Amino acid sequence: MALCLAAVLAVLAGLGHAMAQDLRFFQIGTGPIGETRFAFGGLIANAISNPPGSRDCDKGGACGVPGMVAVAKSTNGSIANIEAVAAKRLDAALVQADIAYWAYHGTGIYKGKGAVQTLRAIAMLYPESLHLVARKDAKIASVRDLKGKRVSFGDKDSAEMVHGRLLLGAFGLTEAQVKLVQQKPGPAADALASGQLDAMLVVDGYPVPILNELAQRTDLVLVPIAGPEIDKLRTQNPFFTASTIPAETYKGIAAEVKTLDVGVALVTGAAQANDLIYGVTRALWHPSTQKLLTESHPRGKLVHLSASELDRLGIQLHGGASAYYFDTGVIK
Repeated sequence: MALCLAAVLAVLAGLGHAMAQDLRFFQIGTGPIGETRFAFGGLIANAISNPPGSRDCDKGGACGVPGMVAVAKSTNGSIANIEAVAAKRLDAALVQADIAYWAYHGTGIYKGKGAVQTLRAIAMLYPESLHLVARKDAKIASVRDLKGKRVSFGDKDSAEMVHGRLLLGAFGLTEAQVKLVQQKPGPAADALASGQLDAMLVVDGYPVPILNELAQRTDLVLVPIAGPEIDKLRTQNPFFTASTIPAETYKGIAAEVKTLDVGVALVTGAAQANDLIYGVTRALWHPSTQKLLTESHPRGKLVHLSASELDRLGIQLHGGASAYYFDTGVIK
């Protein structure tokens, strides 16, 4: 959060008092520092910002929403982000698409909690991959081999915990059959390196910095997430898509590994003004933003605007975003 605040303070320092009064802040929830959602959220925040006094877009200046400064905030992830958007503590957030779907419809992990009916989508962004990582000496070649092992599926109420439980269920395992350790990815990686943990699940876009660093100090395997059990899981959870993590993505892993991907969506609340979200959506898909994302992050080249990508959201579009997509002919 410190870097984001420093950037905001720098903007304010360059503005006169009158201009600062016209400034509107837009807070975007991302994910833990070190994960793709945090870095990517920072790029989006930069792209959709256009503080008073900025040069015109067509003159090489900011192409964001006039008078707005967006700030990317580190958070605990998708579940925390949805809660904060619903409570109006965040203006928008990056959220895994399956978590957003369950929240909006009151199903899955939100069954019994009540639907978050005010949740709205702005865009589908990029895919994240499930990384089931194990120590090489733990002899884990399949999800089924997690039985009796020390495993971290992230912190309590994290998206990793949700996805880890789904994987166990797909292979007929229960939480009681594994030695579950609730840790965030950073501490889990340290525990795995020191031999206190056998395996961990990370859901992020490859290459994951934490895993890159871990592979430098520990012999690892990426456990395949594939087979008839996973085919059935995909049928039950259509937000998962079959994917692969390329060979040599991480040190010591010479072959590609089959896994699952889940999309990351940009969401907001229904109460946000239509003209504001129209402007955010327009700025997000401006050619200058697409250039920034492509050149600044490996996931950037995977961000594409299409009707099929919007169909994968599974929740209602915000009125401002919908109007932009109609005006540009993306949806009819």
